[in-house]
Amino acid sequence: MCDIALPTTPTPHTDDFESRLVQALNHGGLLLLTSIGHRTGLLEALAGQPPLTSQALAERTGLQERYVREWLGGMVAAEVVETDPDTAAYWLPDERAALLTERGEANLAVYAQFIPLLGSVEDEVVRCFHDGGGVPYSHYPRFQEVMASDSGQTVLPALFDAILPLAPGLTARLEDGIRVLDCACGRGRALLALAERFPASRFVGYDLSEETIGWARDQAERAGLSNLRFEVRDLSDFDATAEPGAFELVTTFDGIHDQAAPRRLLAGIHRSLTEDGIYLVQDIHASSHHHLDREHPLGAILYAVSLSHCMTVSLAQGGEGLGTMWGRERALAYLEDAGFRDIRVHQLEHDIQNDYFVCRP
Repeated sequence: MCDIALPTTPTPHTDDFESRLVQALNHGGLLLLTSIGHRTGLLEALAGQPPLTSQALAERTGLQERYVREWLGGMVAAEVVETDPDTAAYWLPDERAALLTERGEANLAVYAQFIPLLGSVEDEVVRCFHDGGGVPYSHYPRFQEVMASDSGQTVLPALFDAILPLAPGLTARLEDGIRVLDCACGRGRALLALAERFPASRFVGYDLSEETIGWARDQAERAGLSNLRFEVRDLSDFDATAEPGAFELVTTFDGIHDQAAPRRLLAGIHRSLTEDGIYLVQDIHASSHHHLDREHPLGAILYAVSLSHCMTVSLAQGGEGLGTMWGRERALAYLEDAGFRDIRVHQLEHDIQNDYFVCRP
């Protein structure tokens, strides 16, 4: 690798920006190292343990010592892992382990995986800048796995105590028994939890990916959930193919902005609801105007995710290419165009990334 050449004499008004870029290079390295540590189990193996040598950590994890030692060096340089030079031992402080492993309320190492995952399609995205089109959904073999881990920290922990209560009376209706559809369900983790909690209700999940639907079906079978089924289904014509009045509740969790035809899906969802039905939407908290996203705490990474996945997979299908950061203003306009007249927007304290819309026909 070439040496990184940095200016030795900052020009006026550029020194702060230069520092930001140097810091970003280091942070990018930290995210890559964190993703590797998460996937190999190194972070979990260090958590709560006394200081370990690289050899002891390698034996504990069944990994190659030379790779473990280099990874430890990077995490020490990033001030994540601590080391004692006299004993050549390493440890992960408990307060950091709480943020990087399953020991805390949220494992932020999960999100580090987006960096190498999206970087793997950079050549294809650059091609699209020149030639148009998009990167097909099939070129992201781990995306649904990572997204399932993501939703496992934002949706699942809050589903029963915070999300469902956003629609008054919904929990009681689920207990009594209603029909529920989750569109773009991915691996269906929310539906699996709902079907187990509310056995009197009937649940169905639609998704375009055969791999994710296969995974979800296996999980439902293992859990013995006879009130839940999953179908591989293209929702780009849902406005025409949705069965009218078939469901009392429809949900989408980060499921609209990467659709080929989001307007047609929303119209189909409206069509599929009963007169007293509820559409519960989780989607990215953002503005529909770039200048208003400057203060967004996750703005840069969410635009990167959009460019390298959500927008481009839609364009690959000849779709609208709405993108992750379509924003609350556009979301409200699309929901109104689909026929929804009673729309309430909520944010949850634990989730700075998403808006929650409760919509009624």
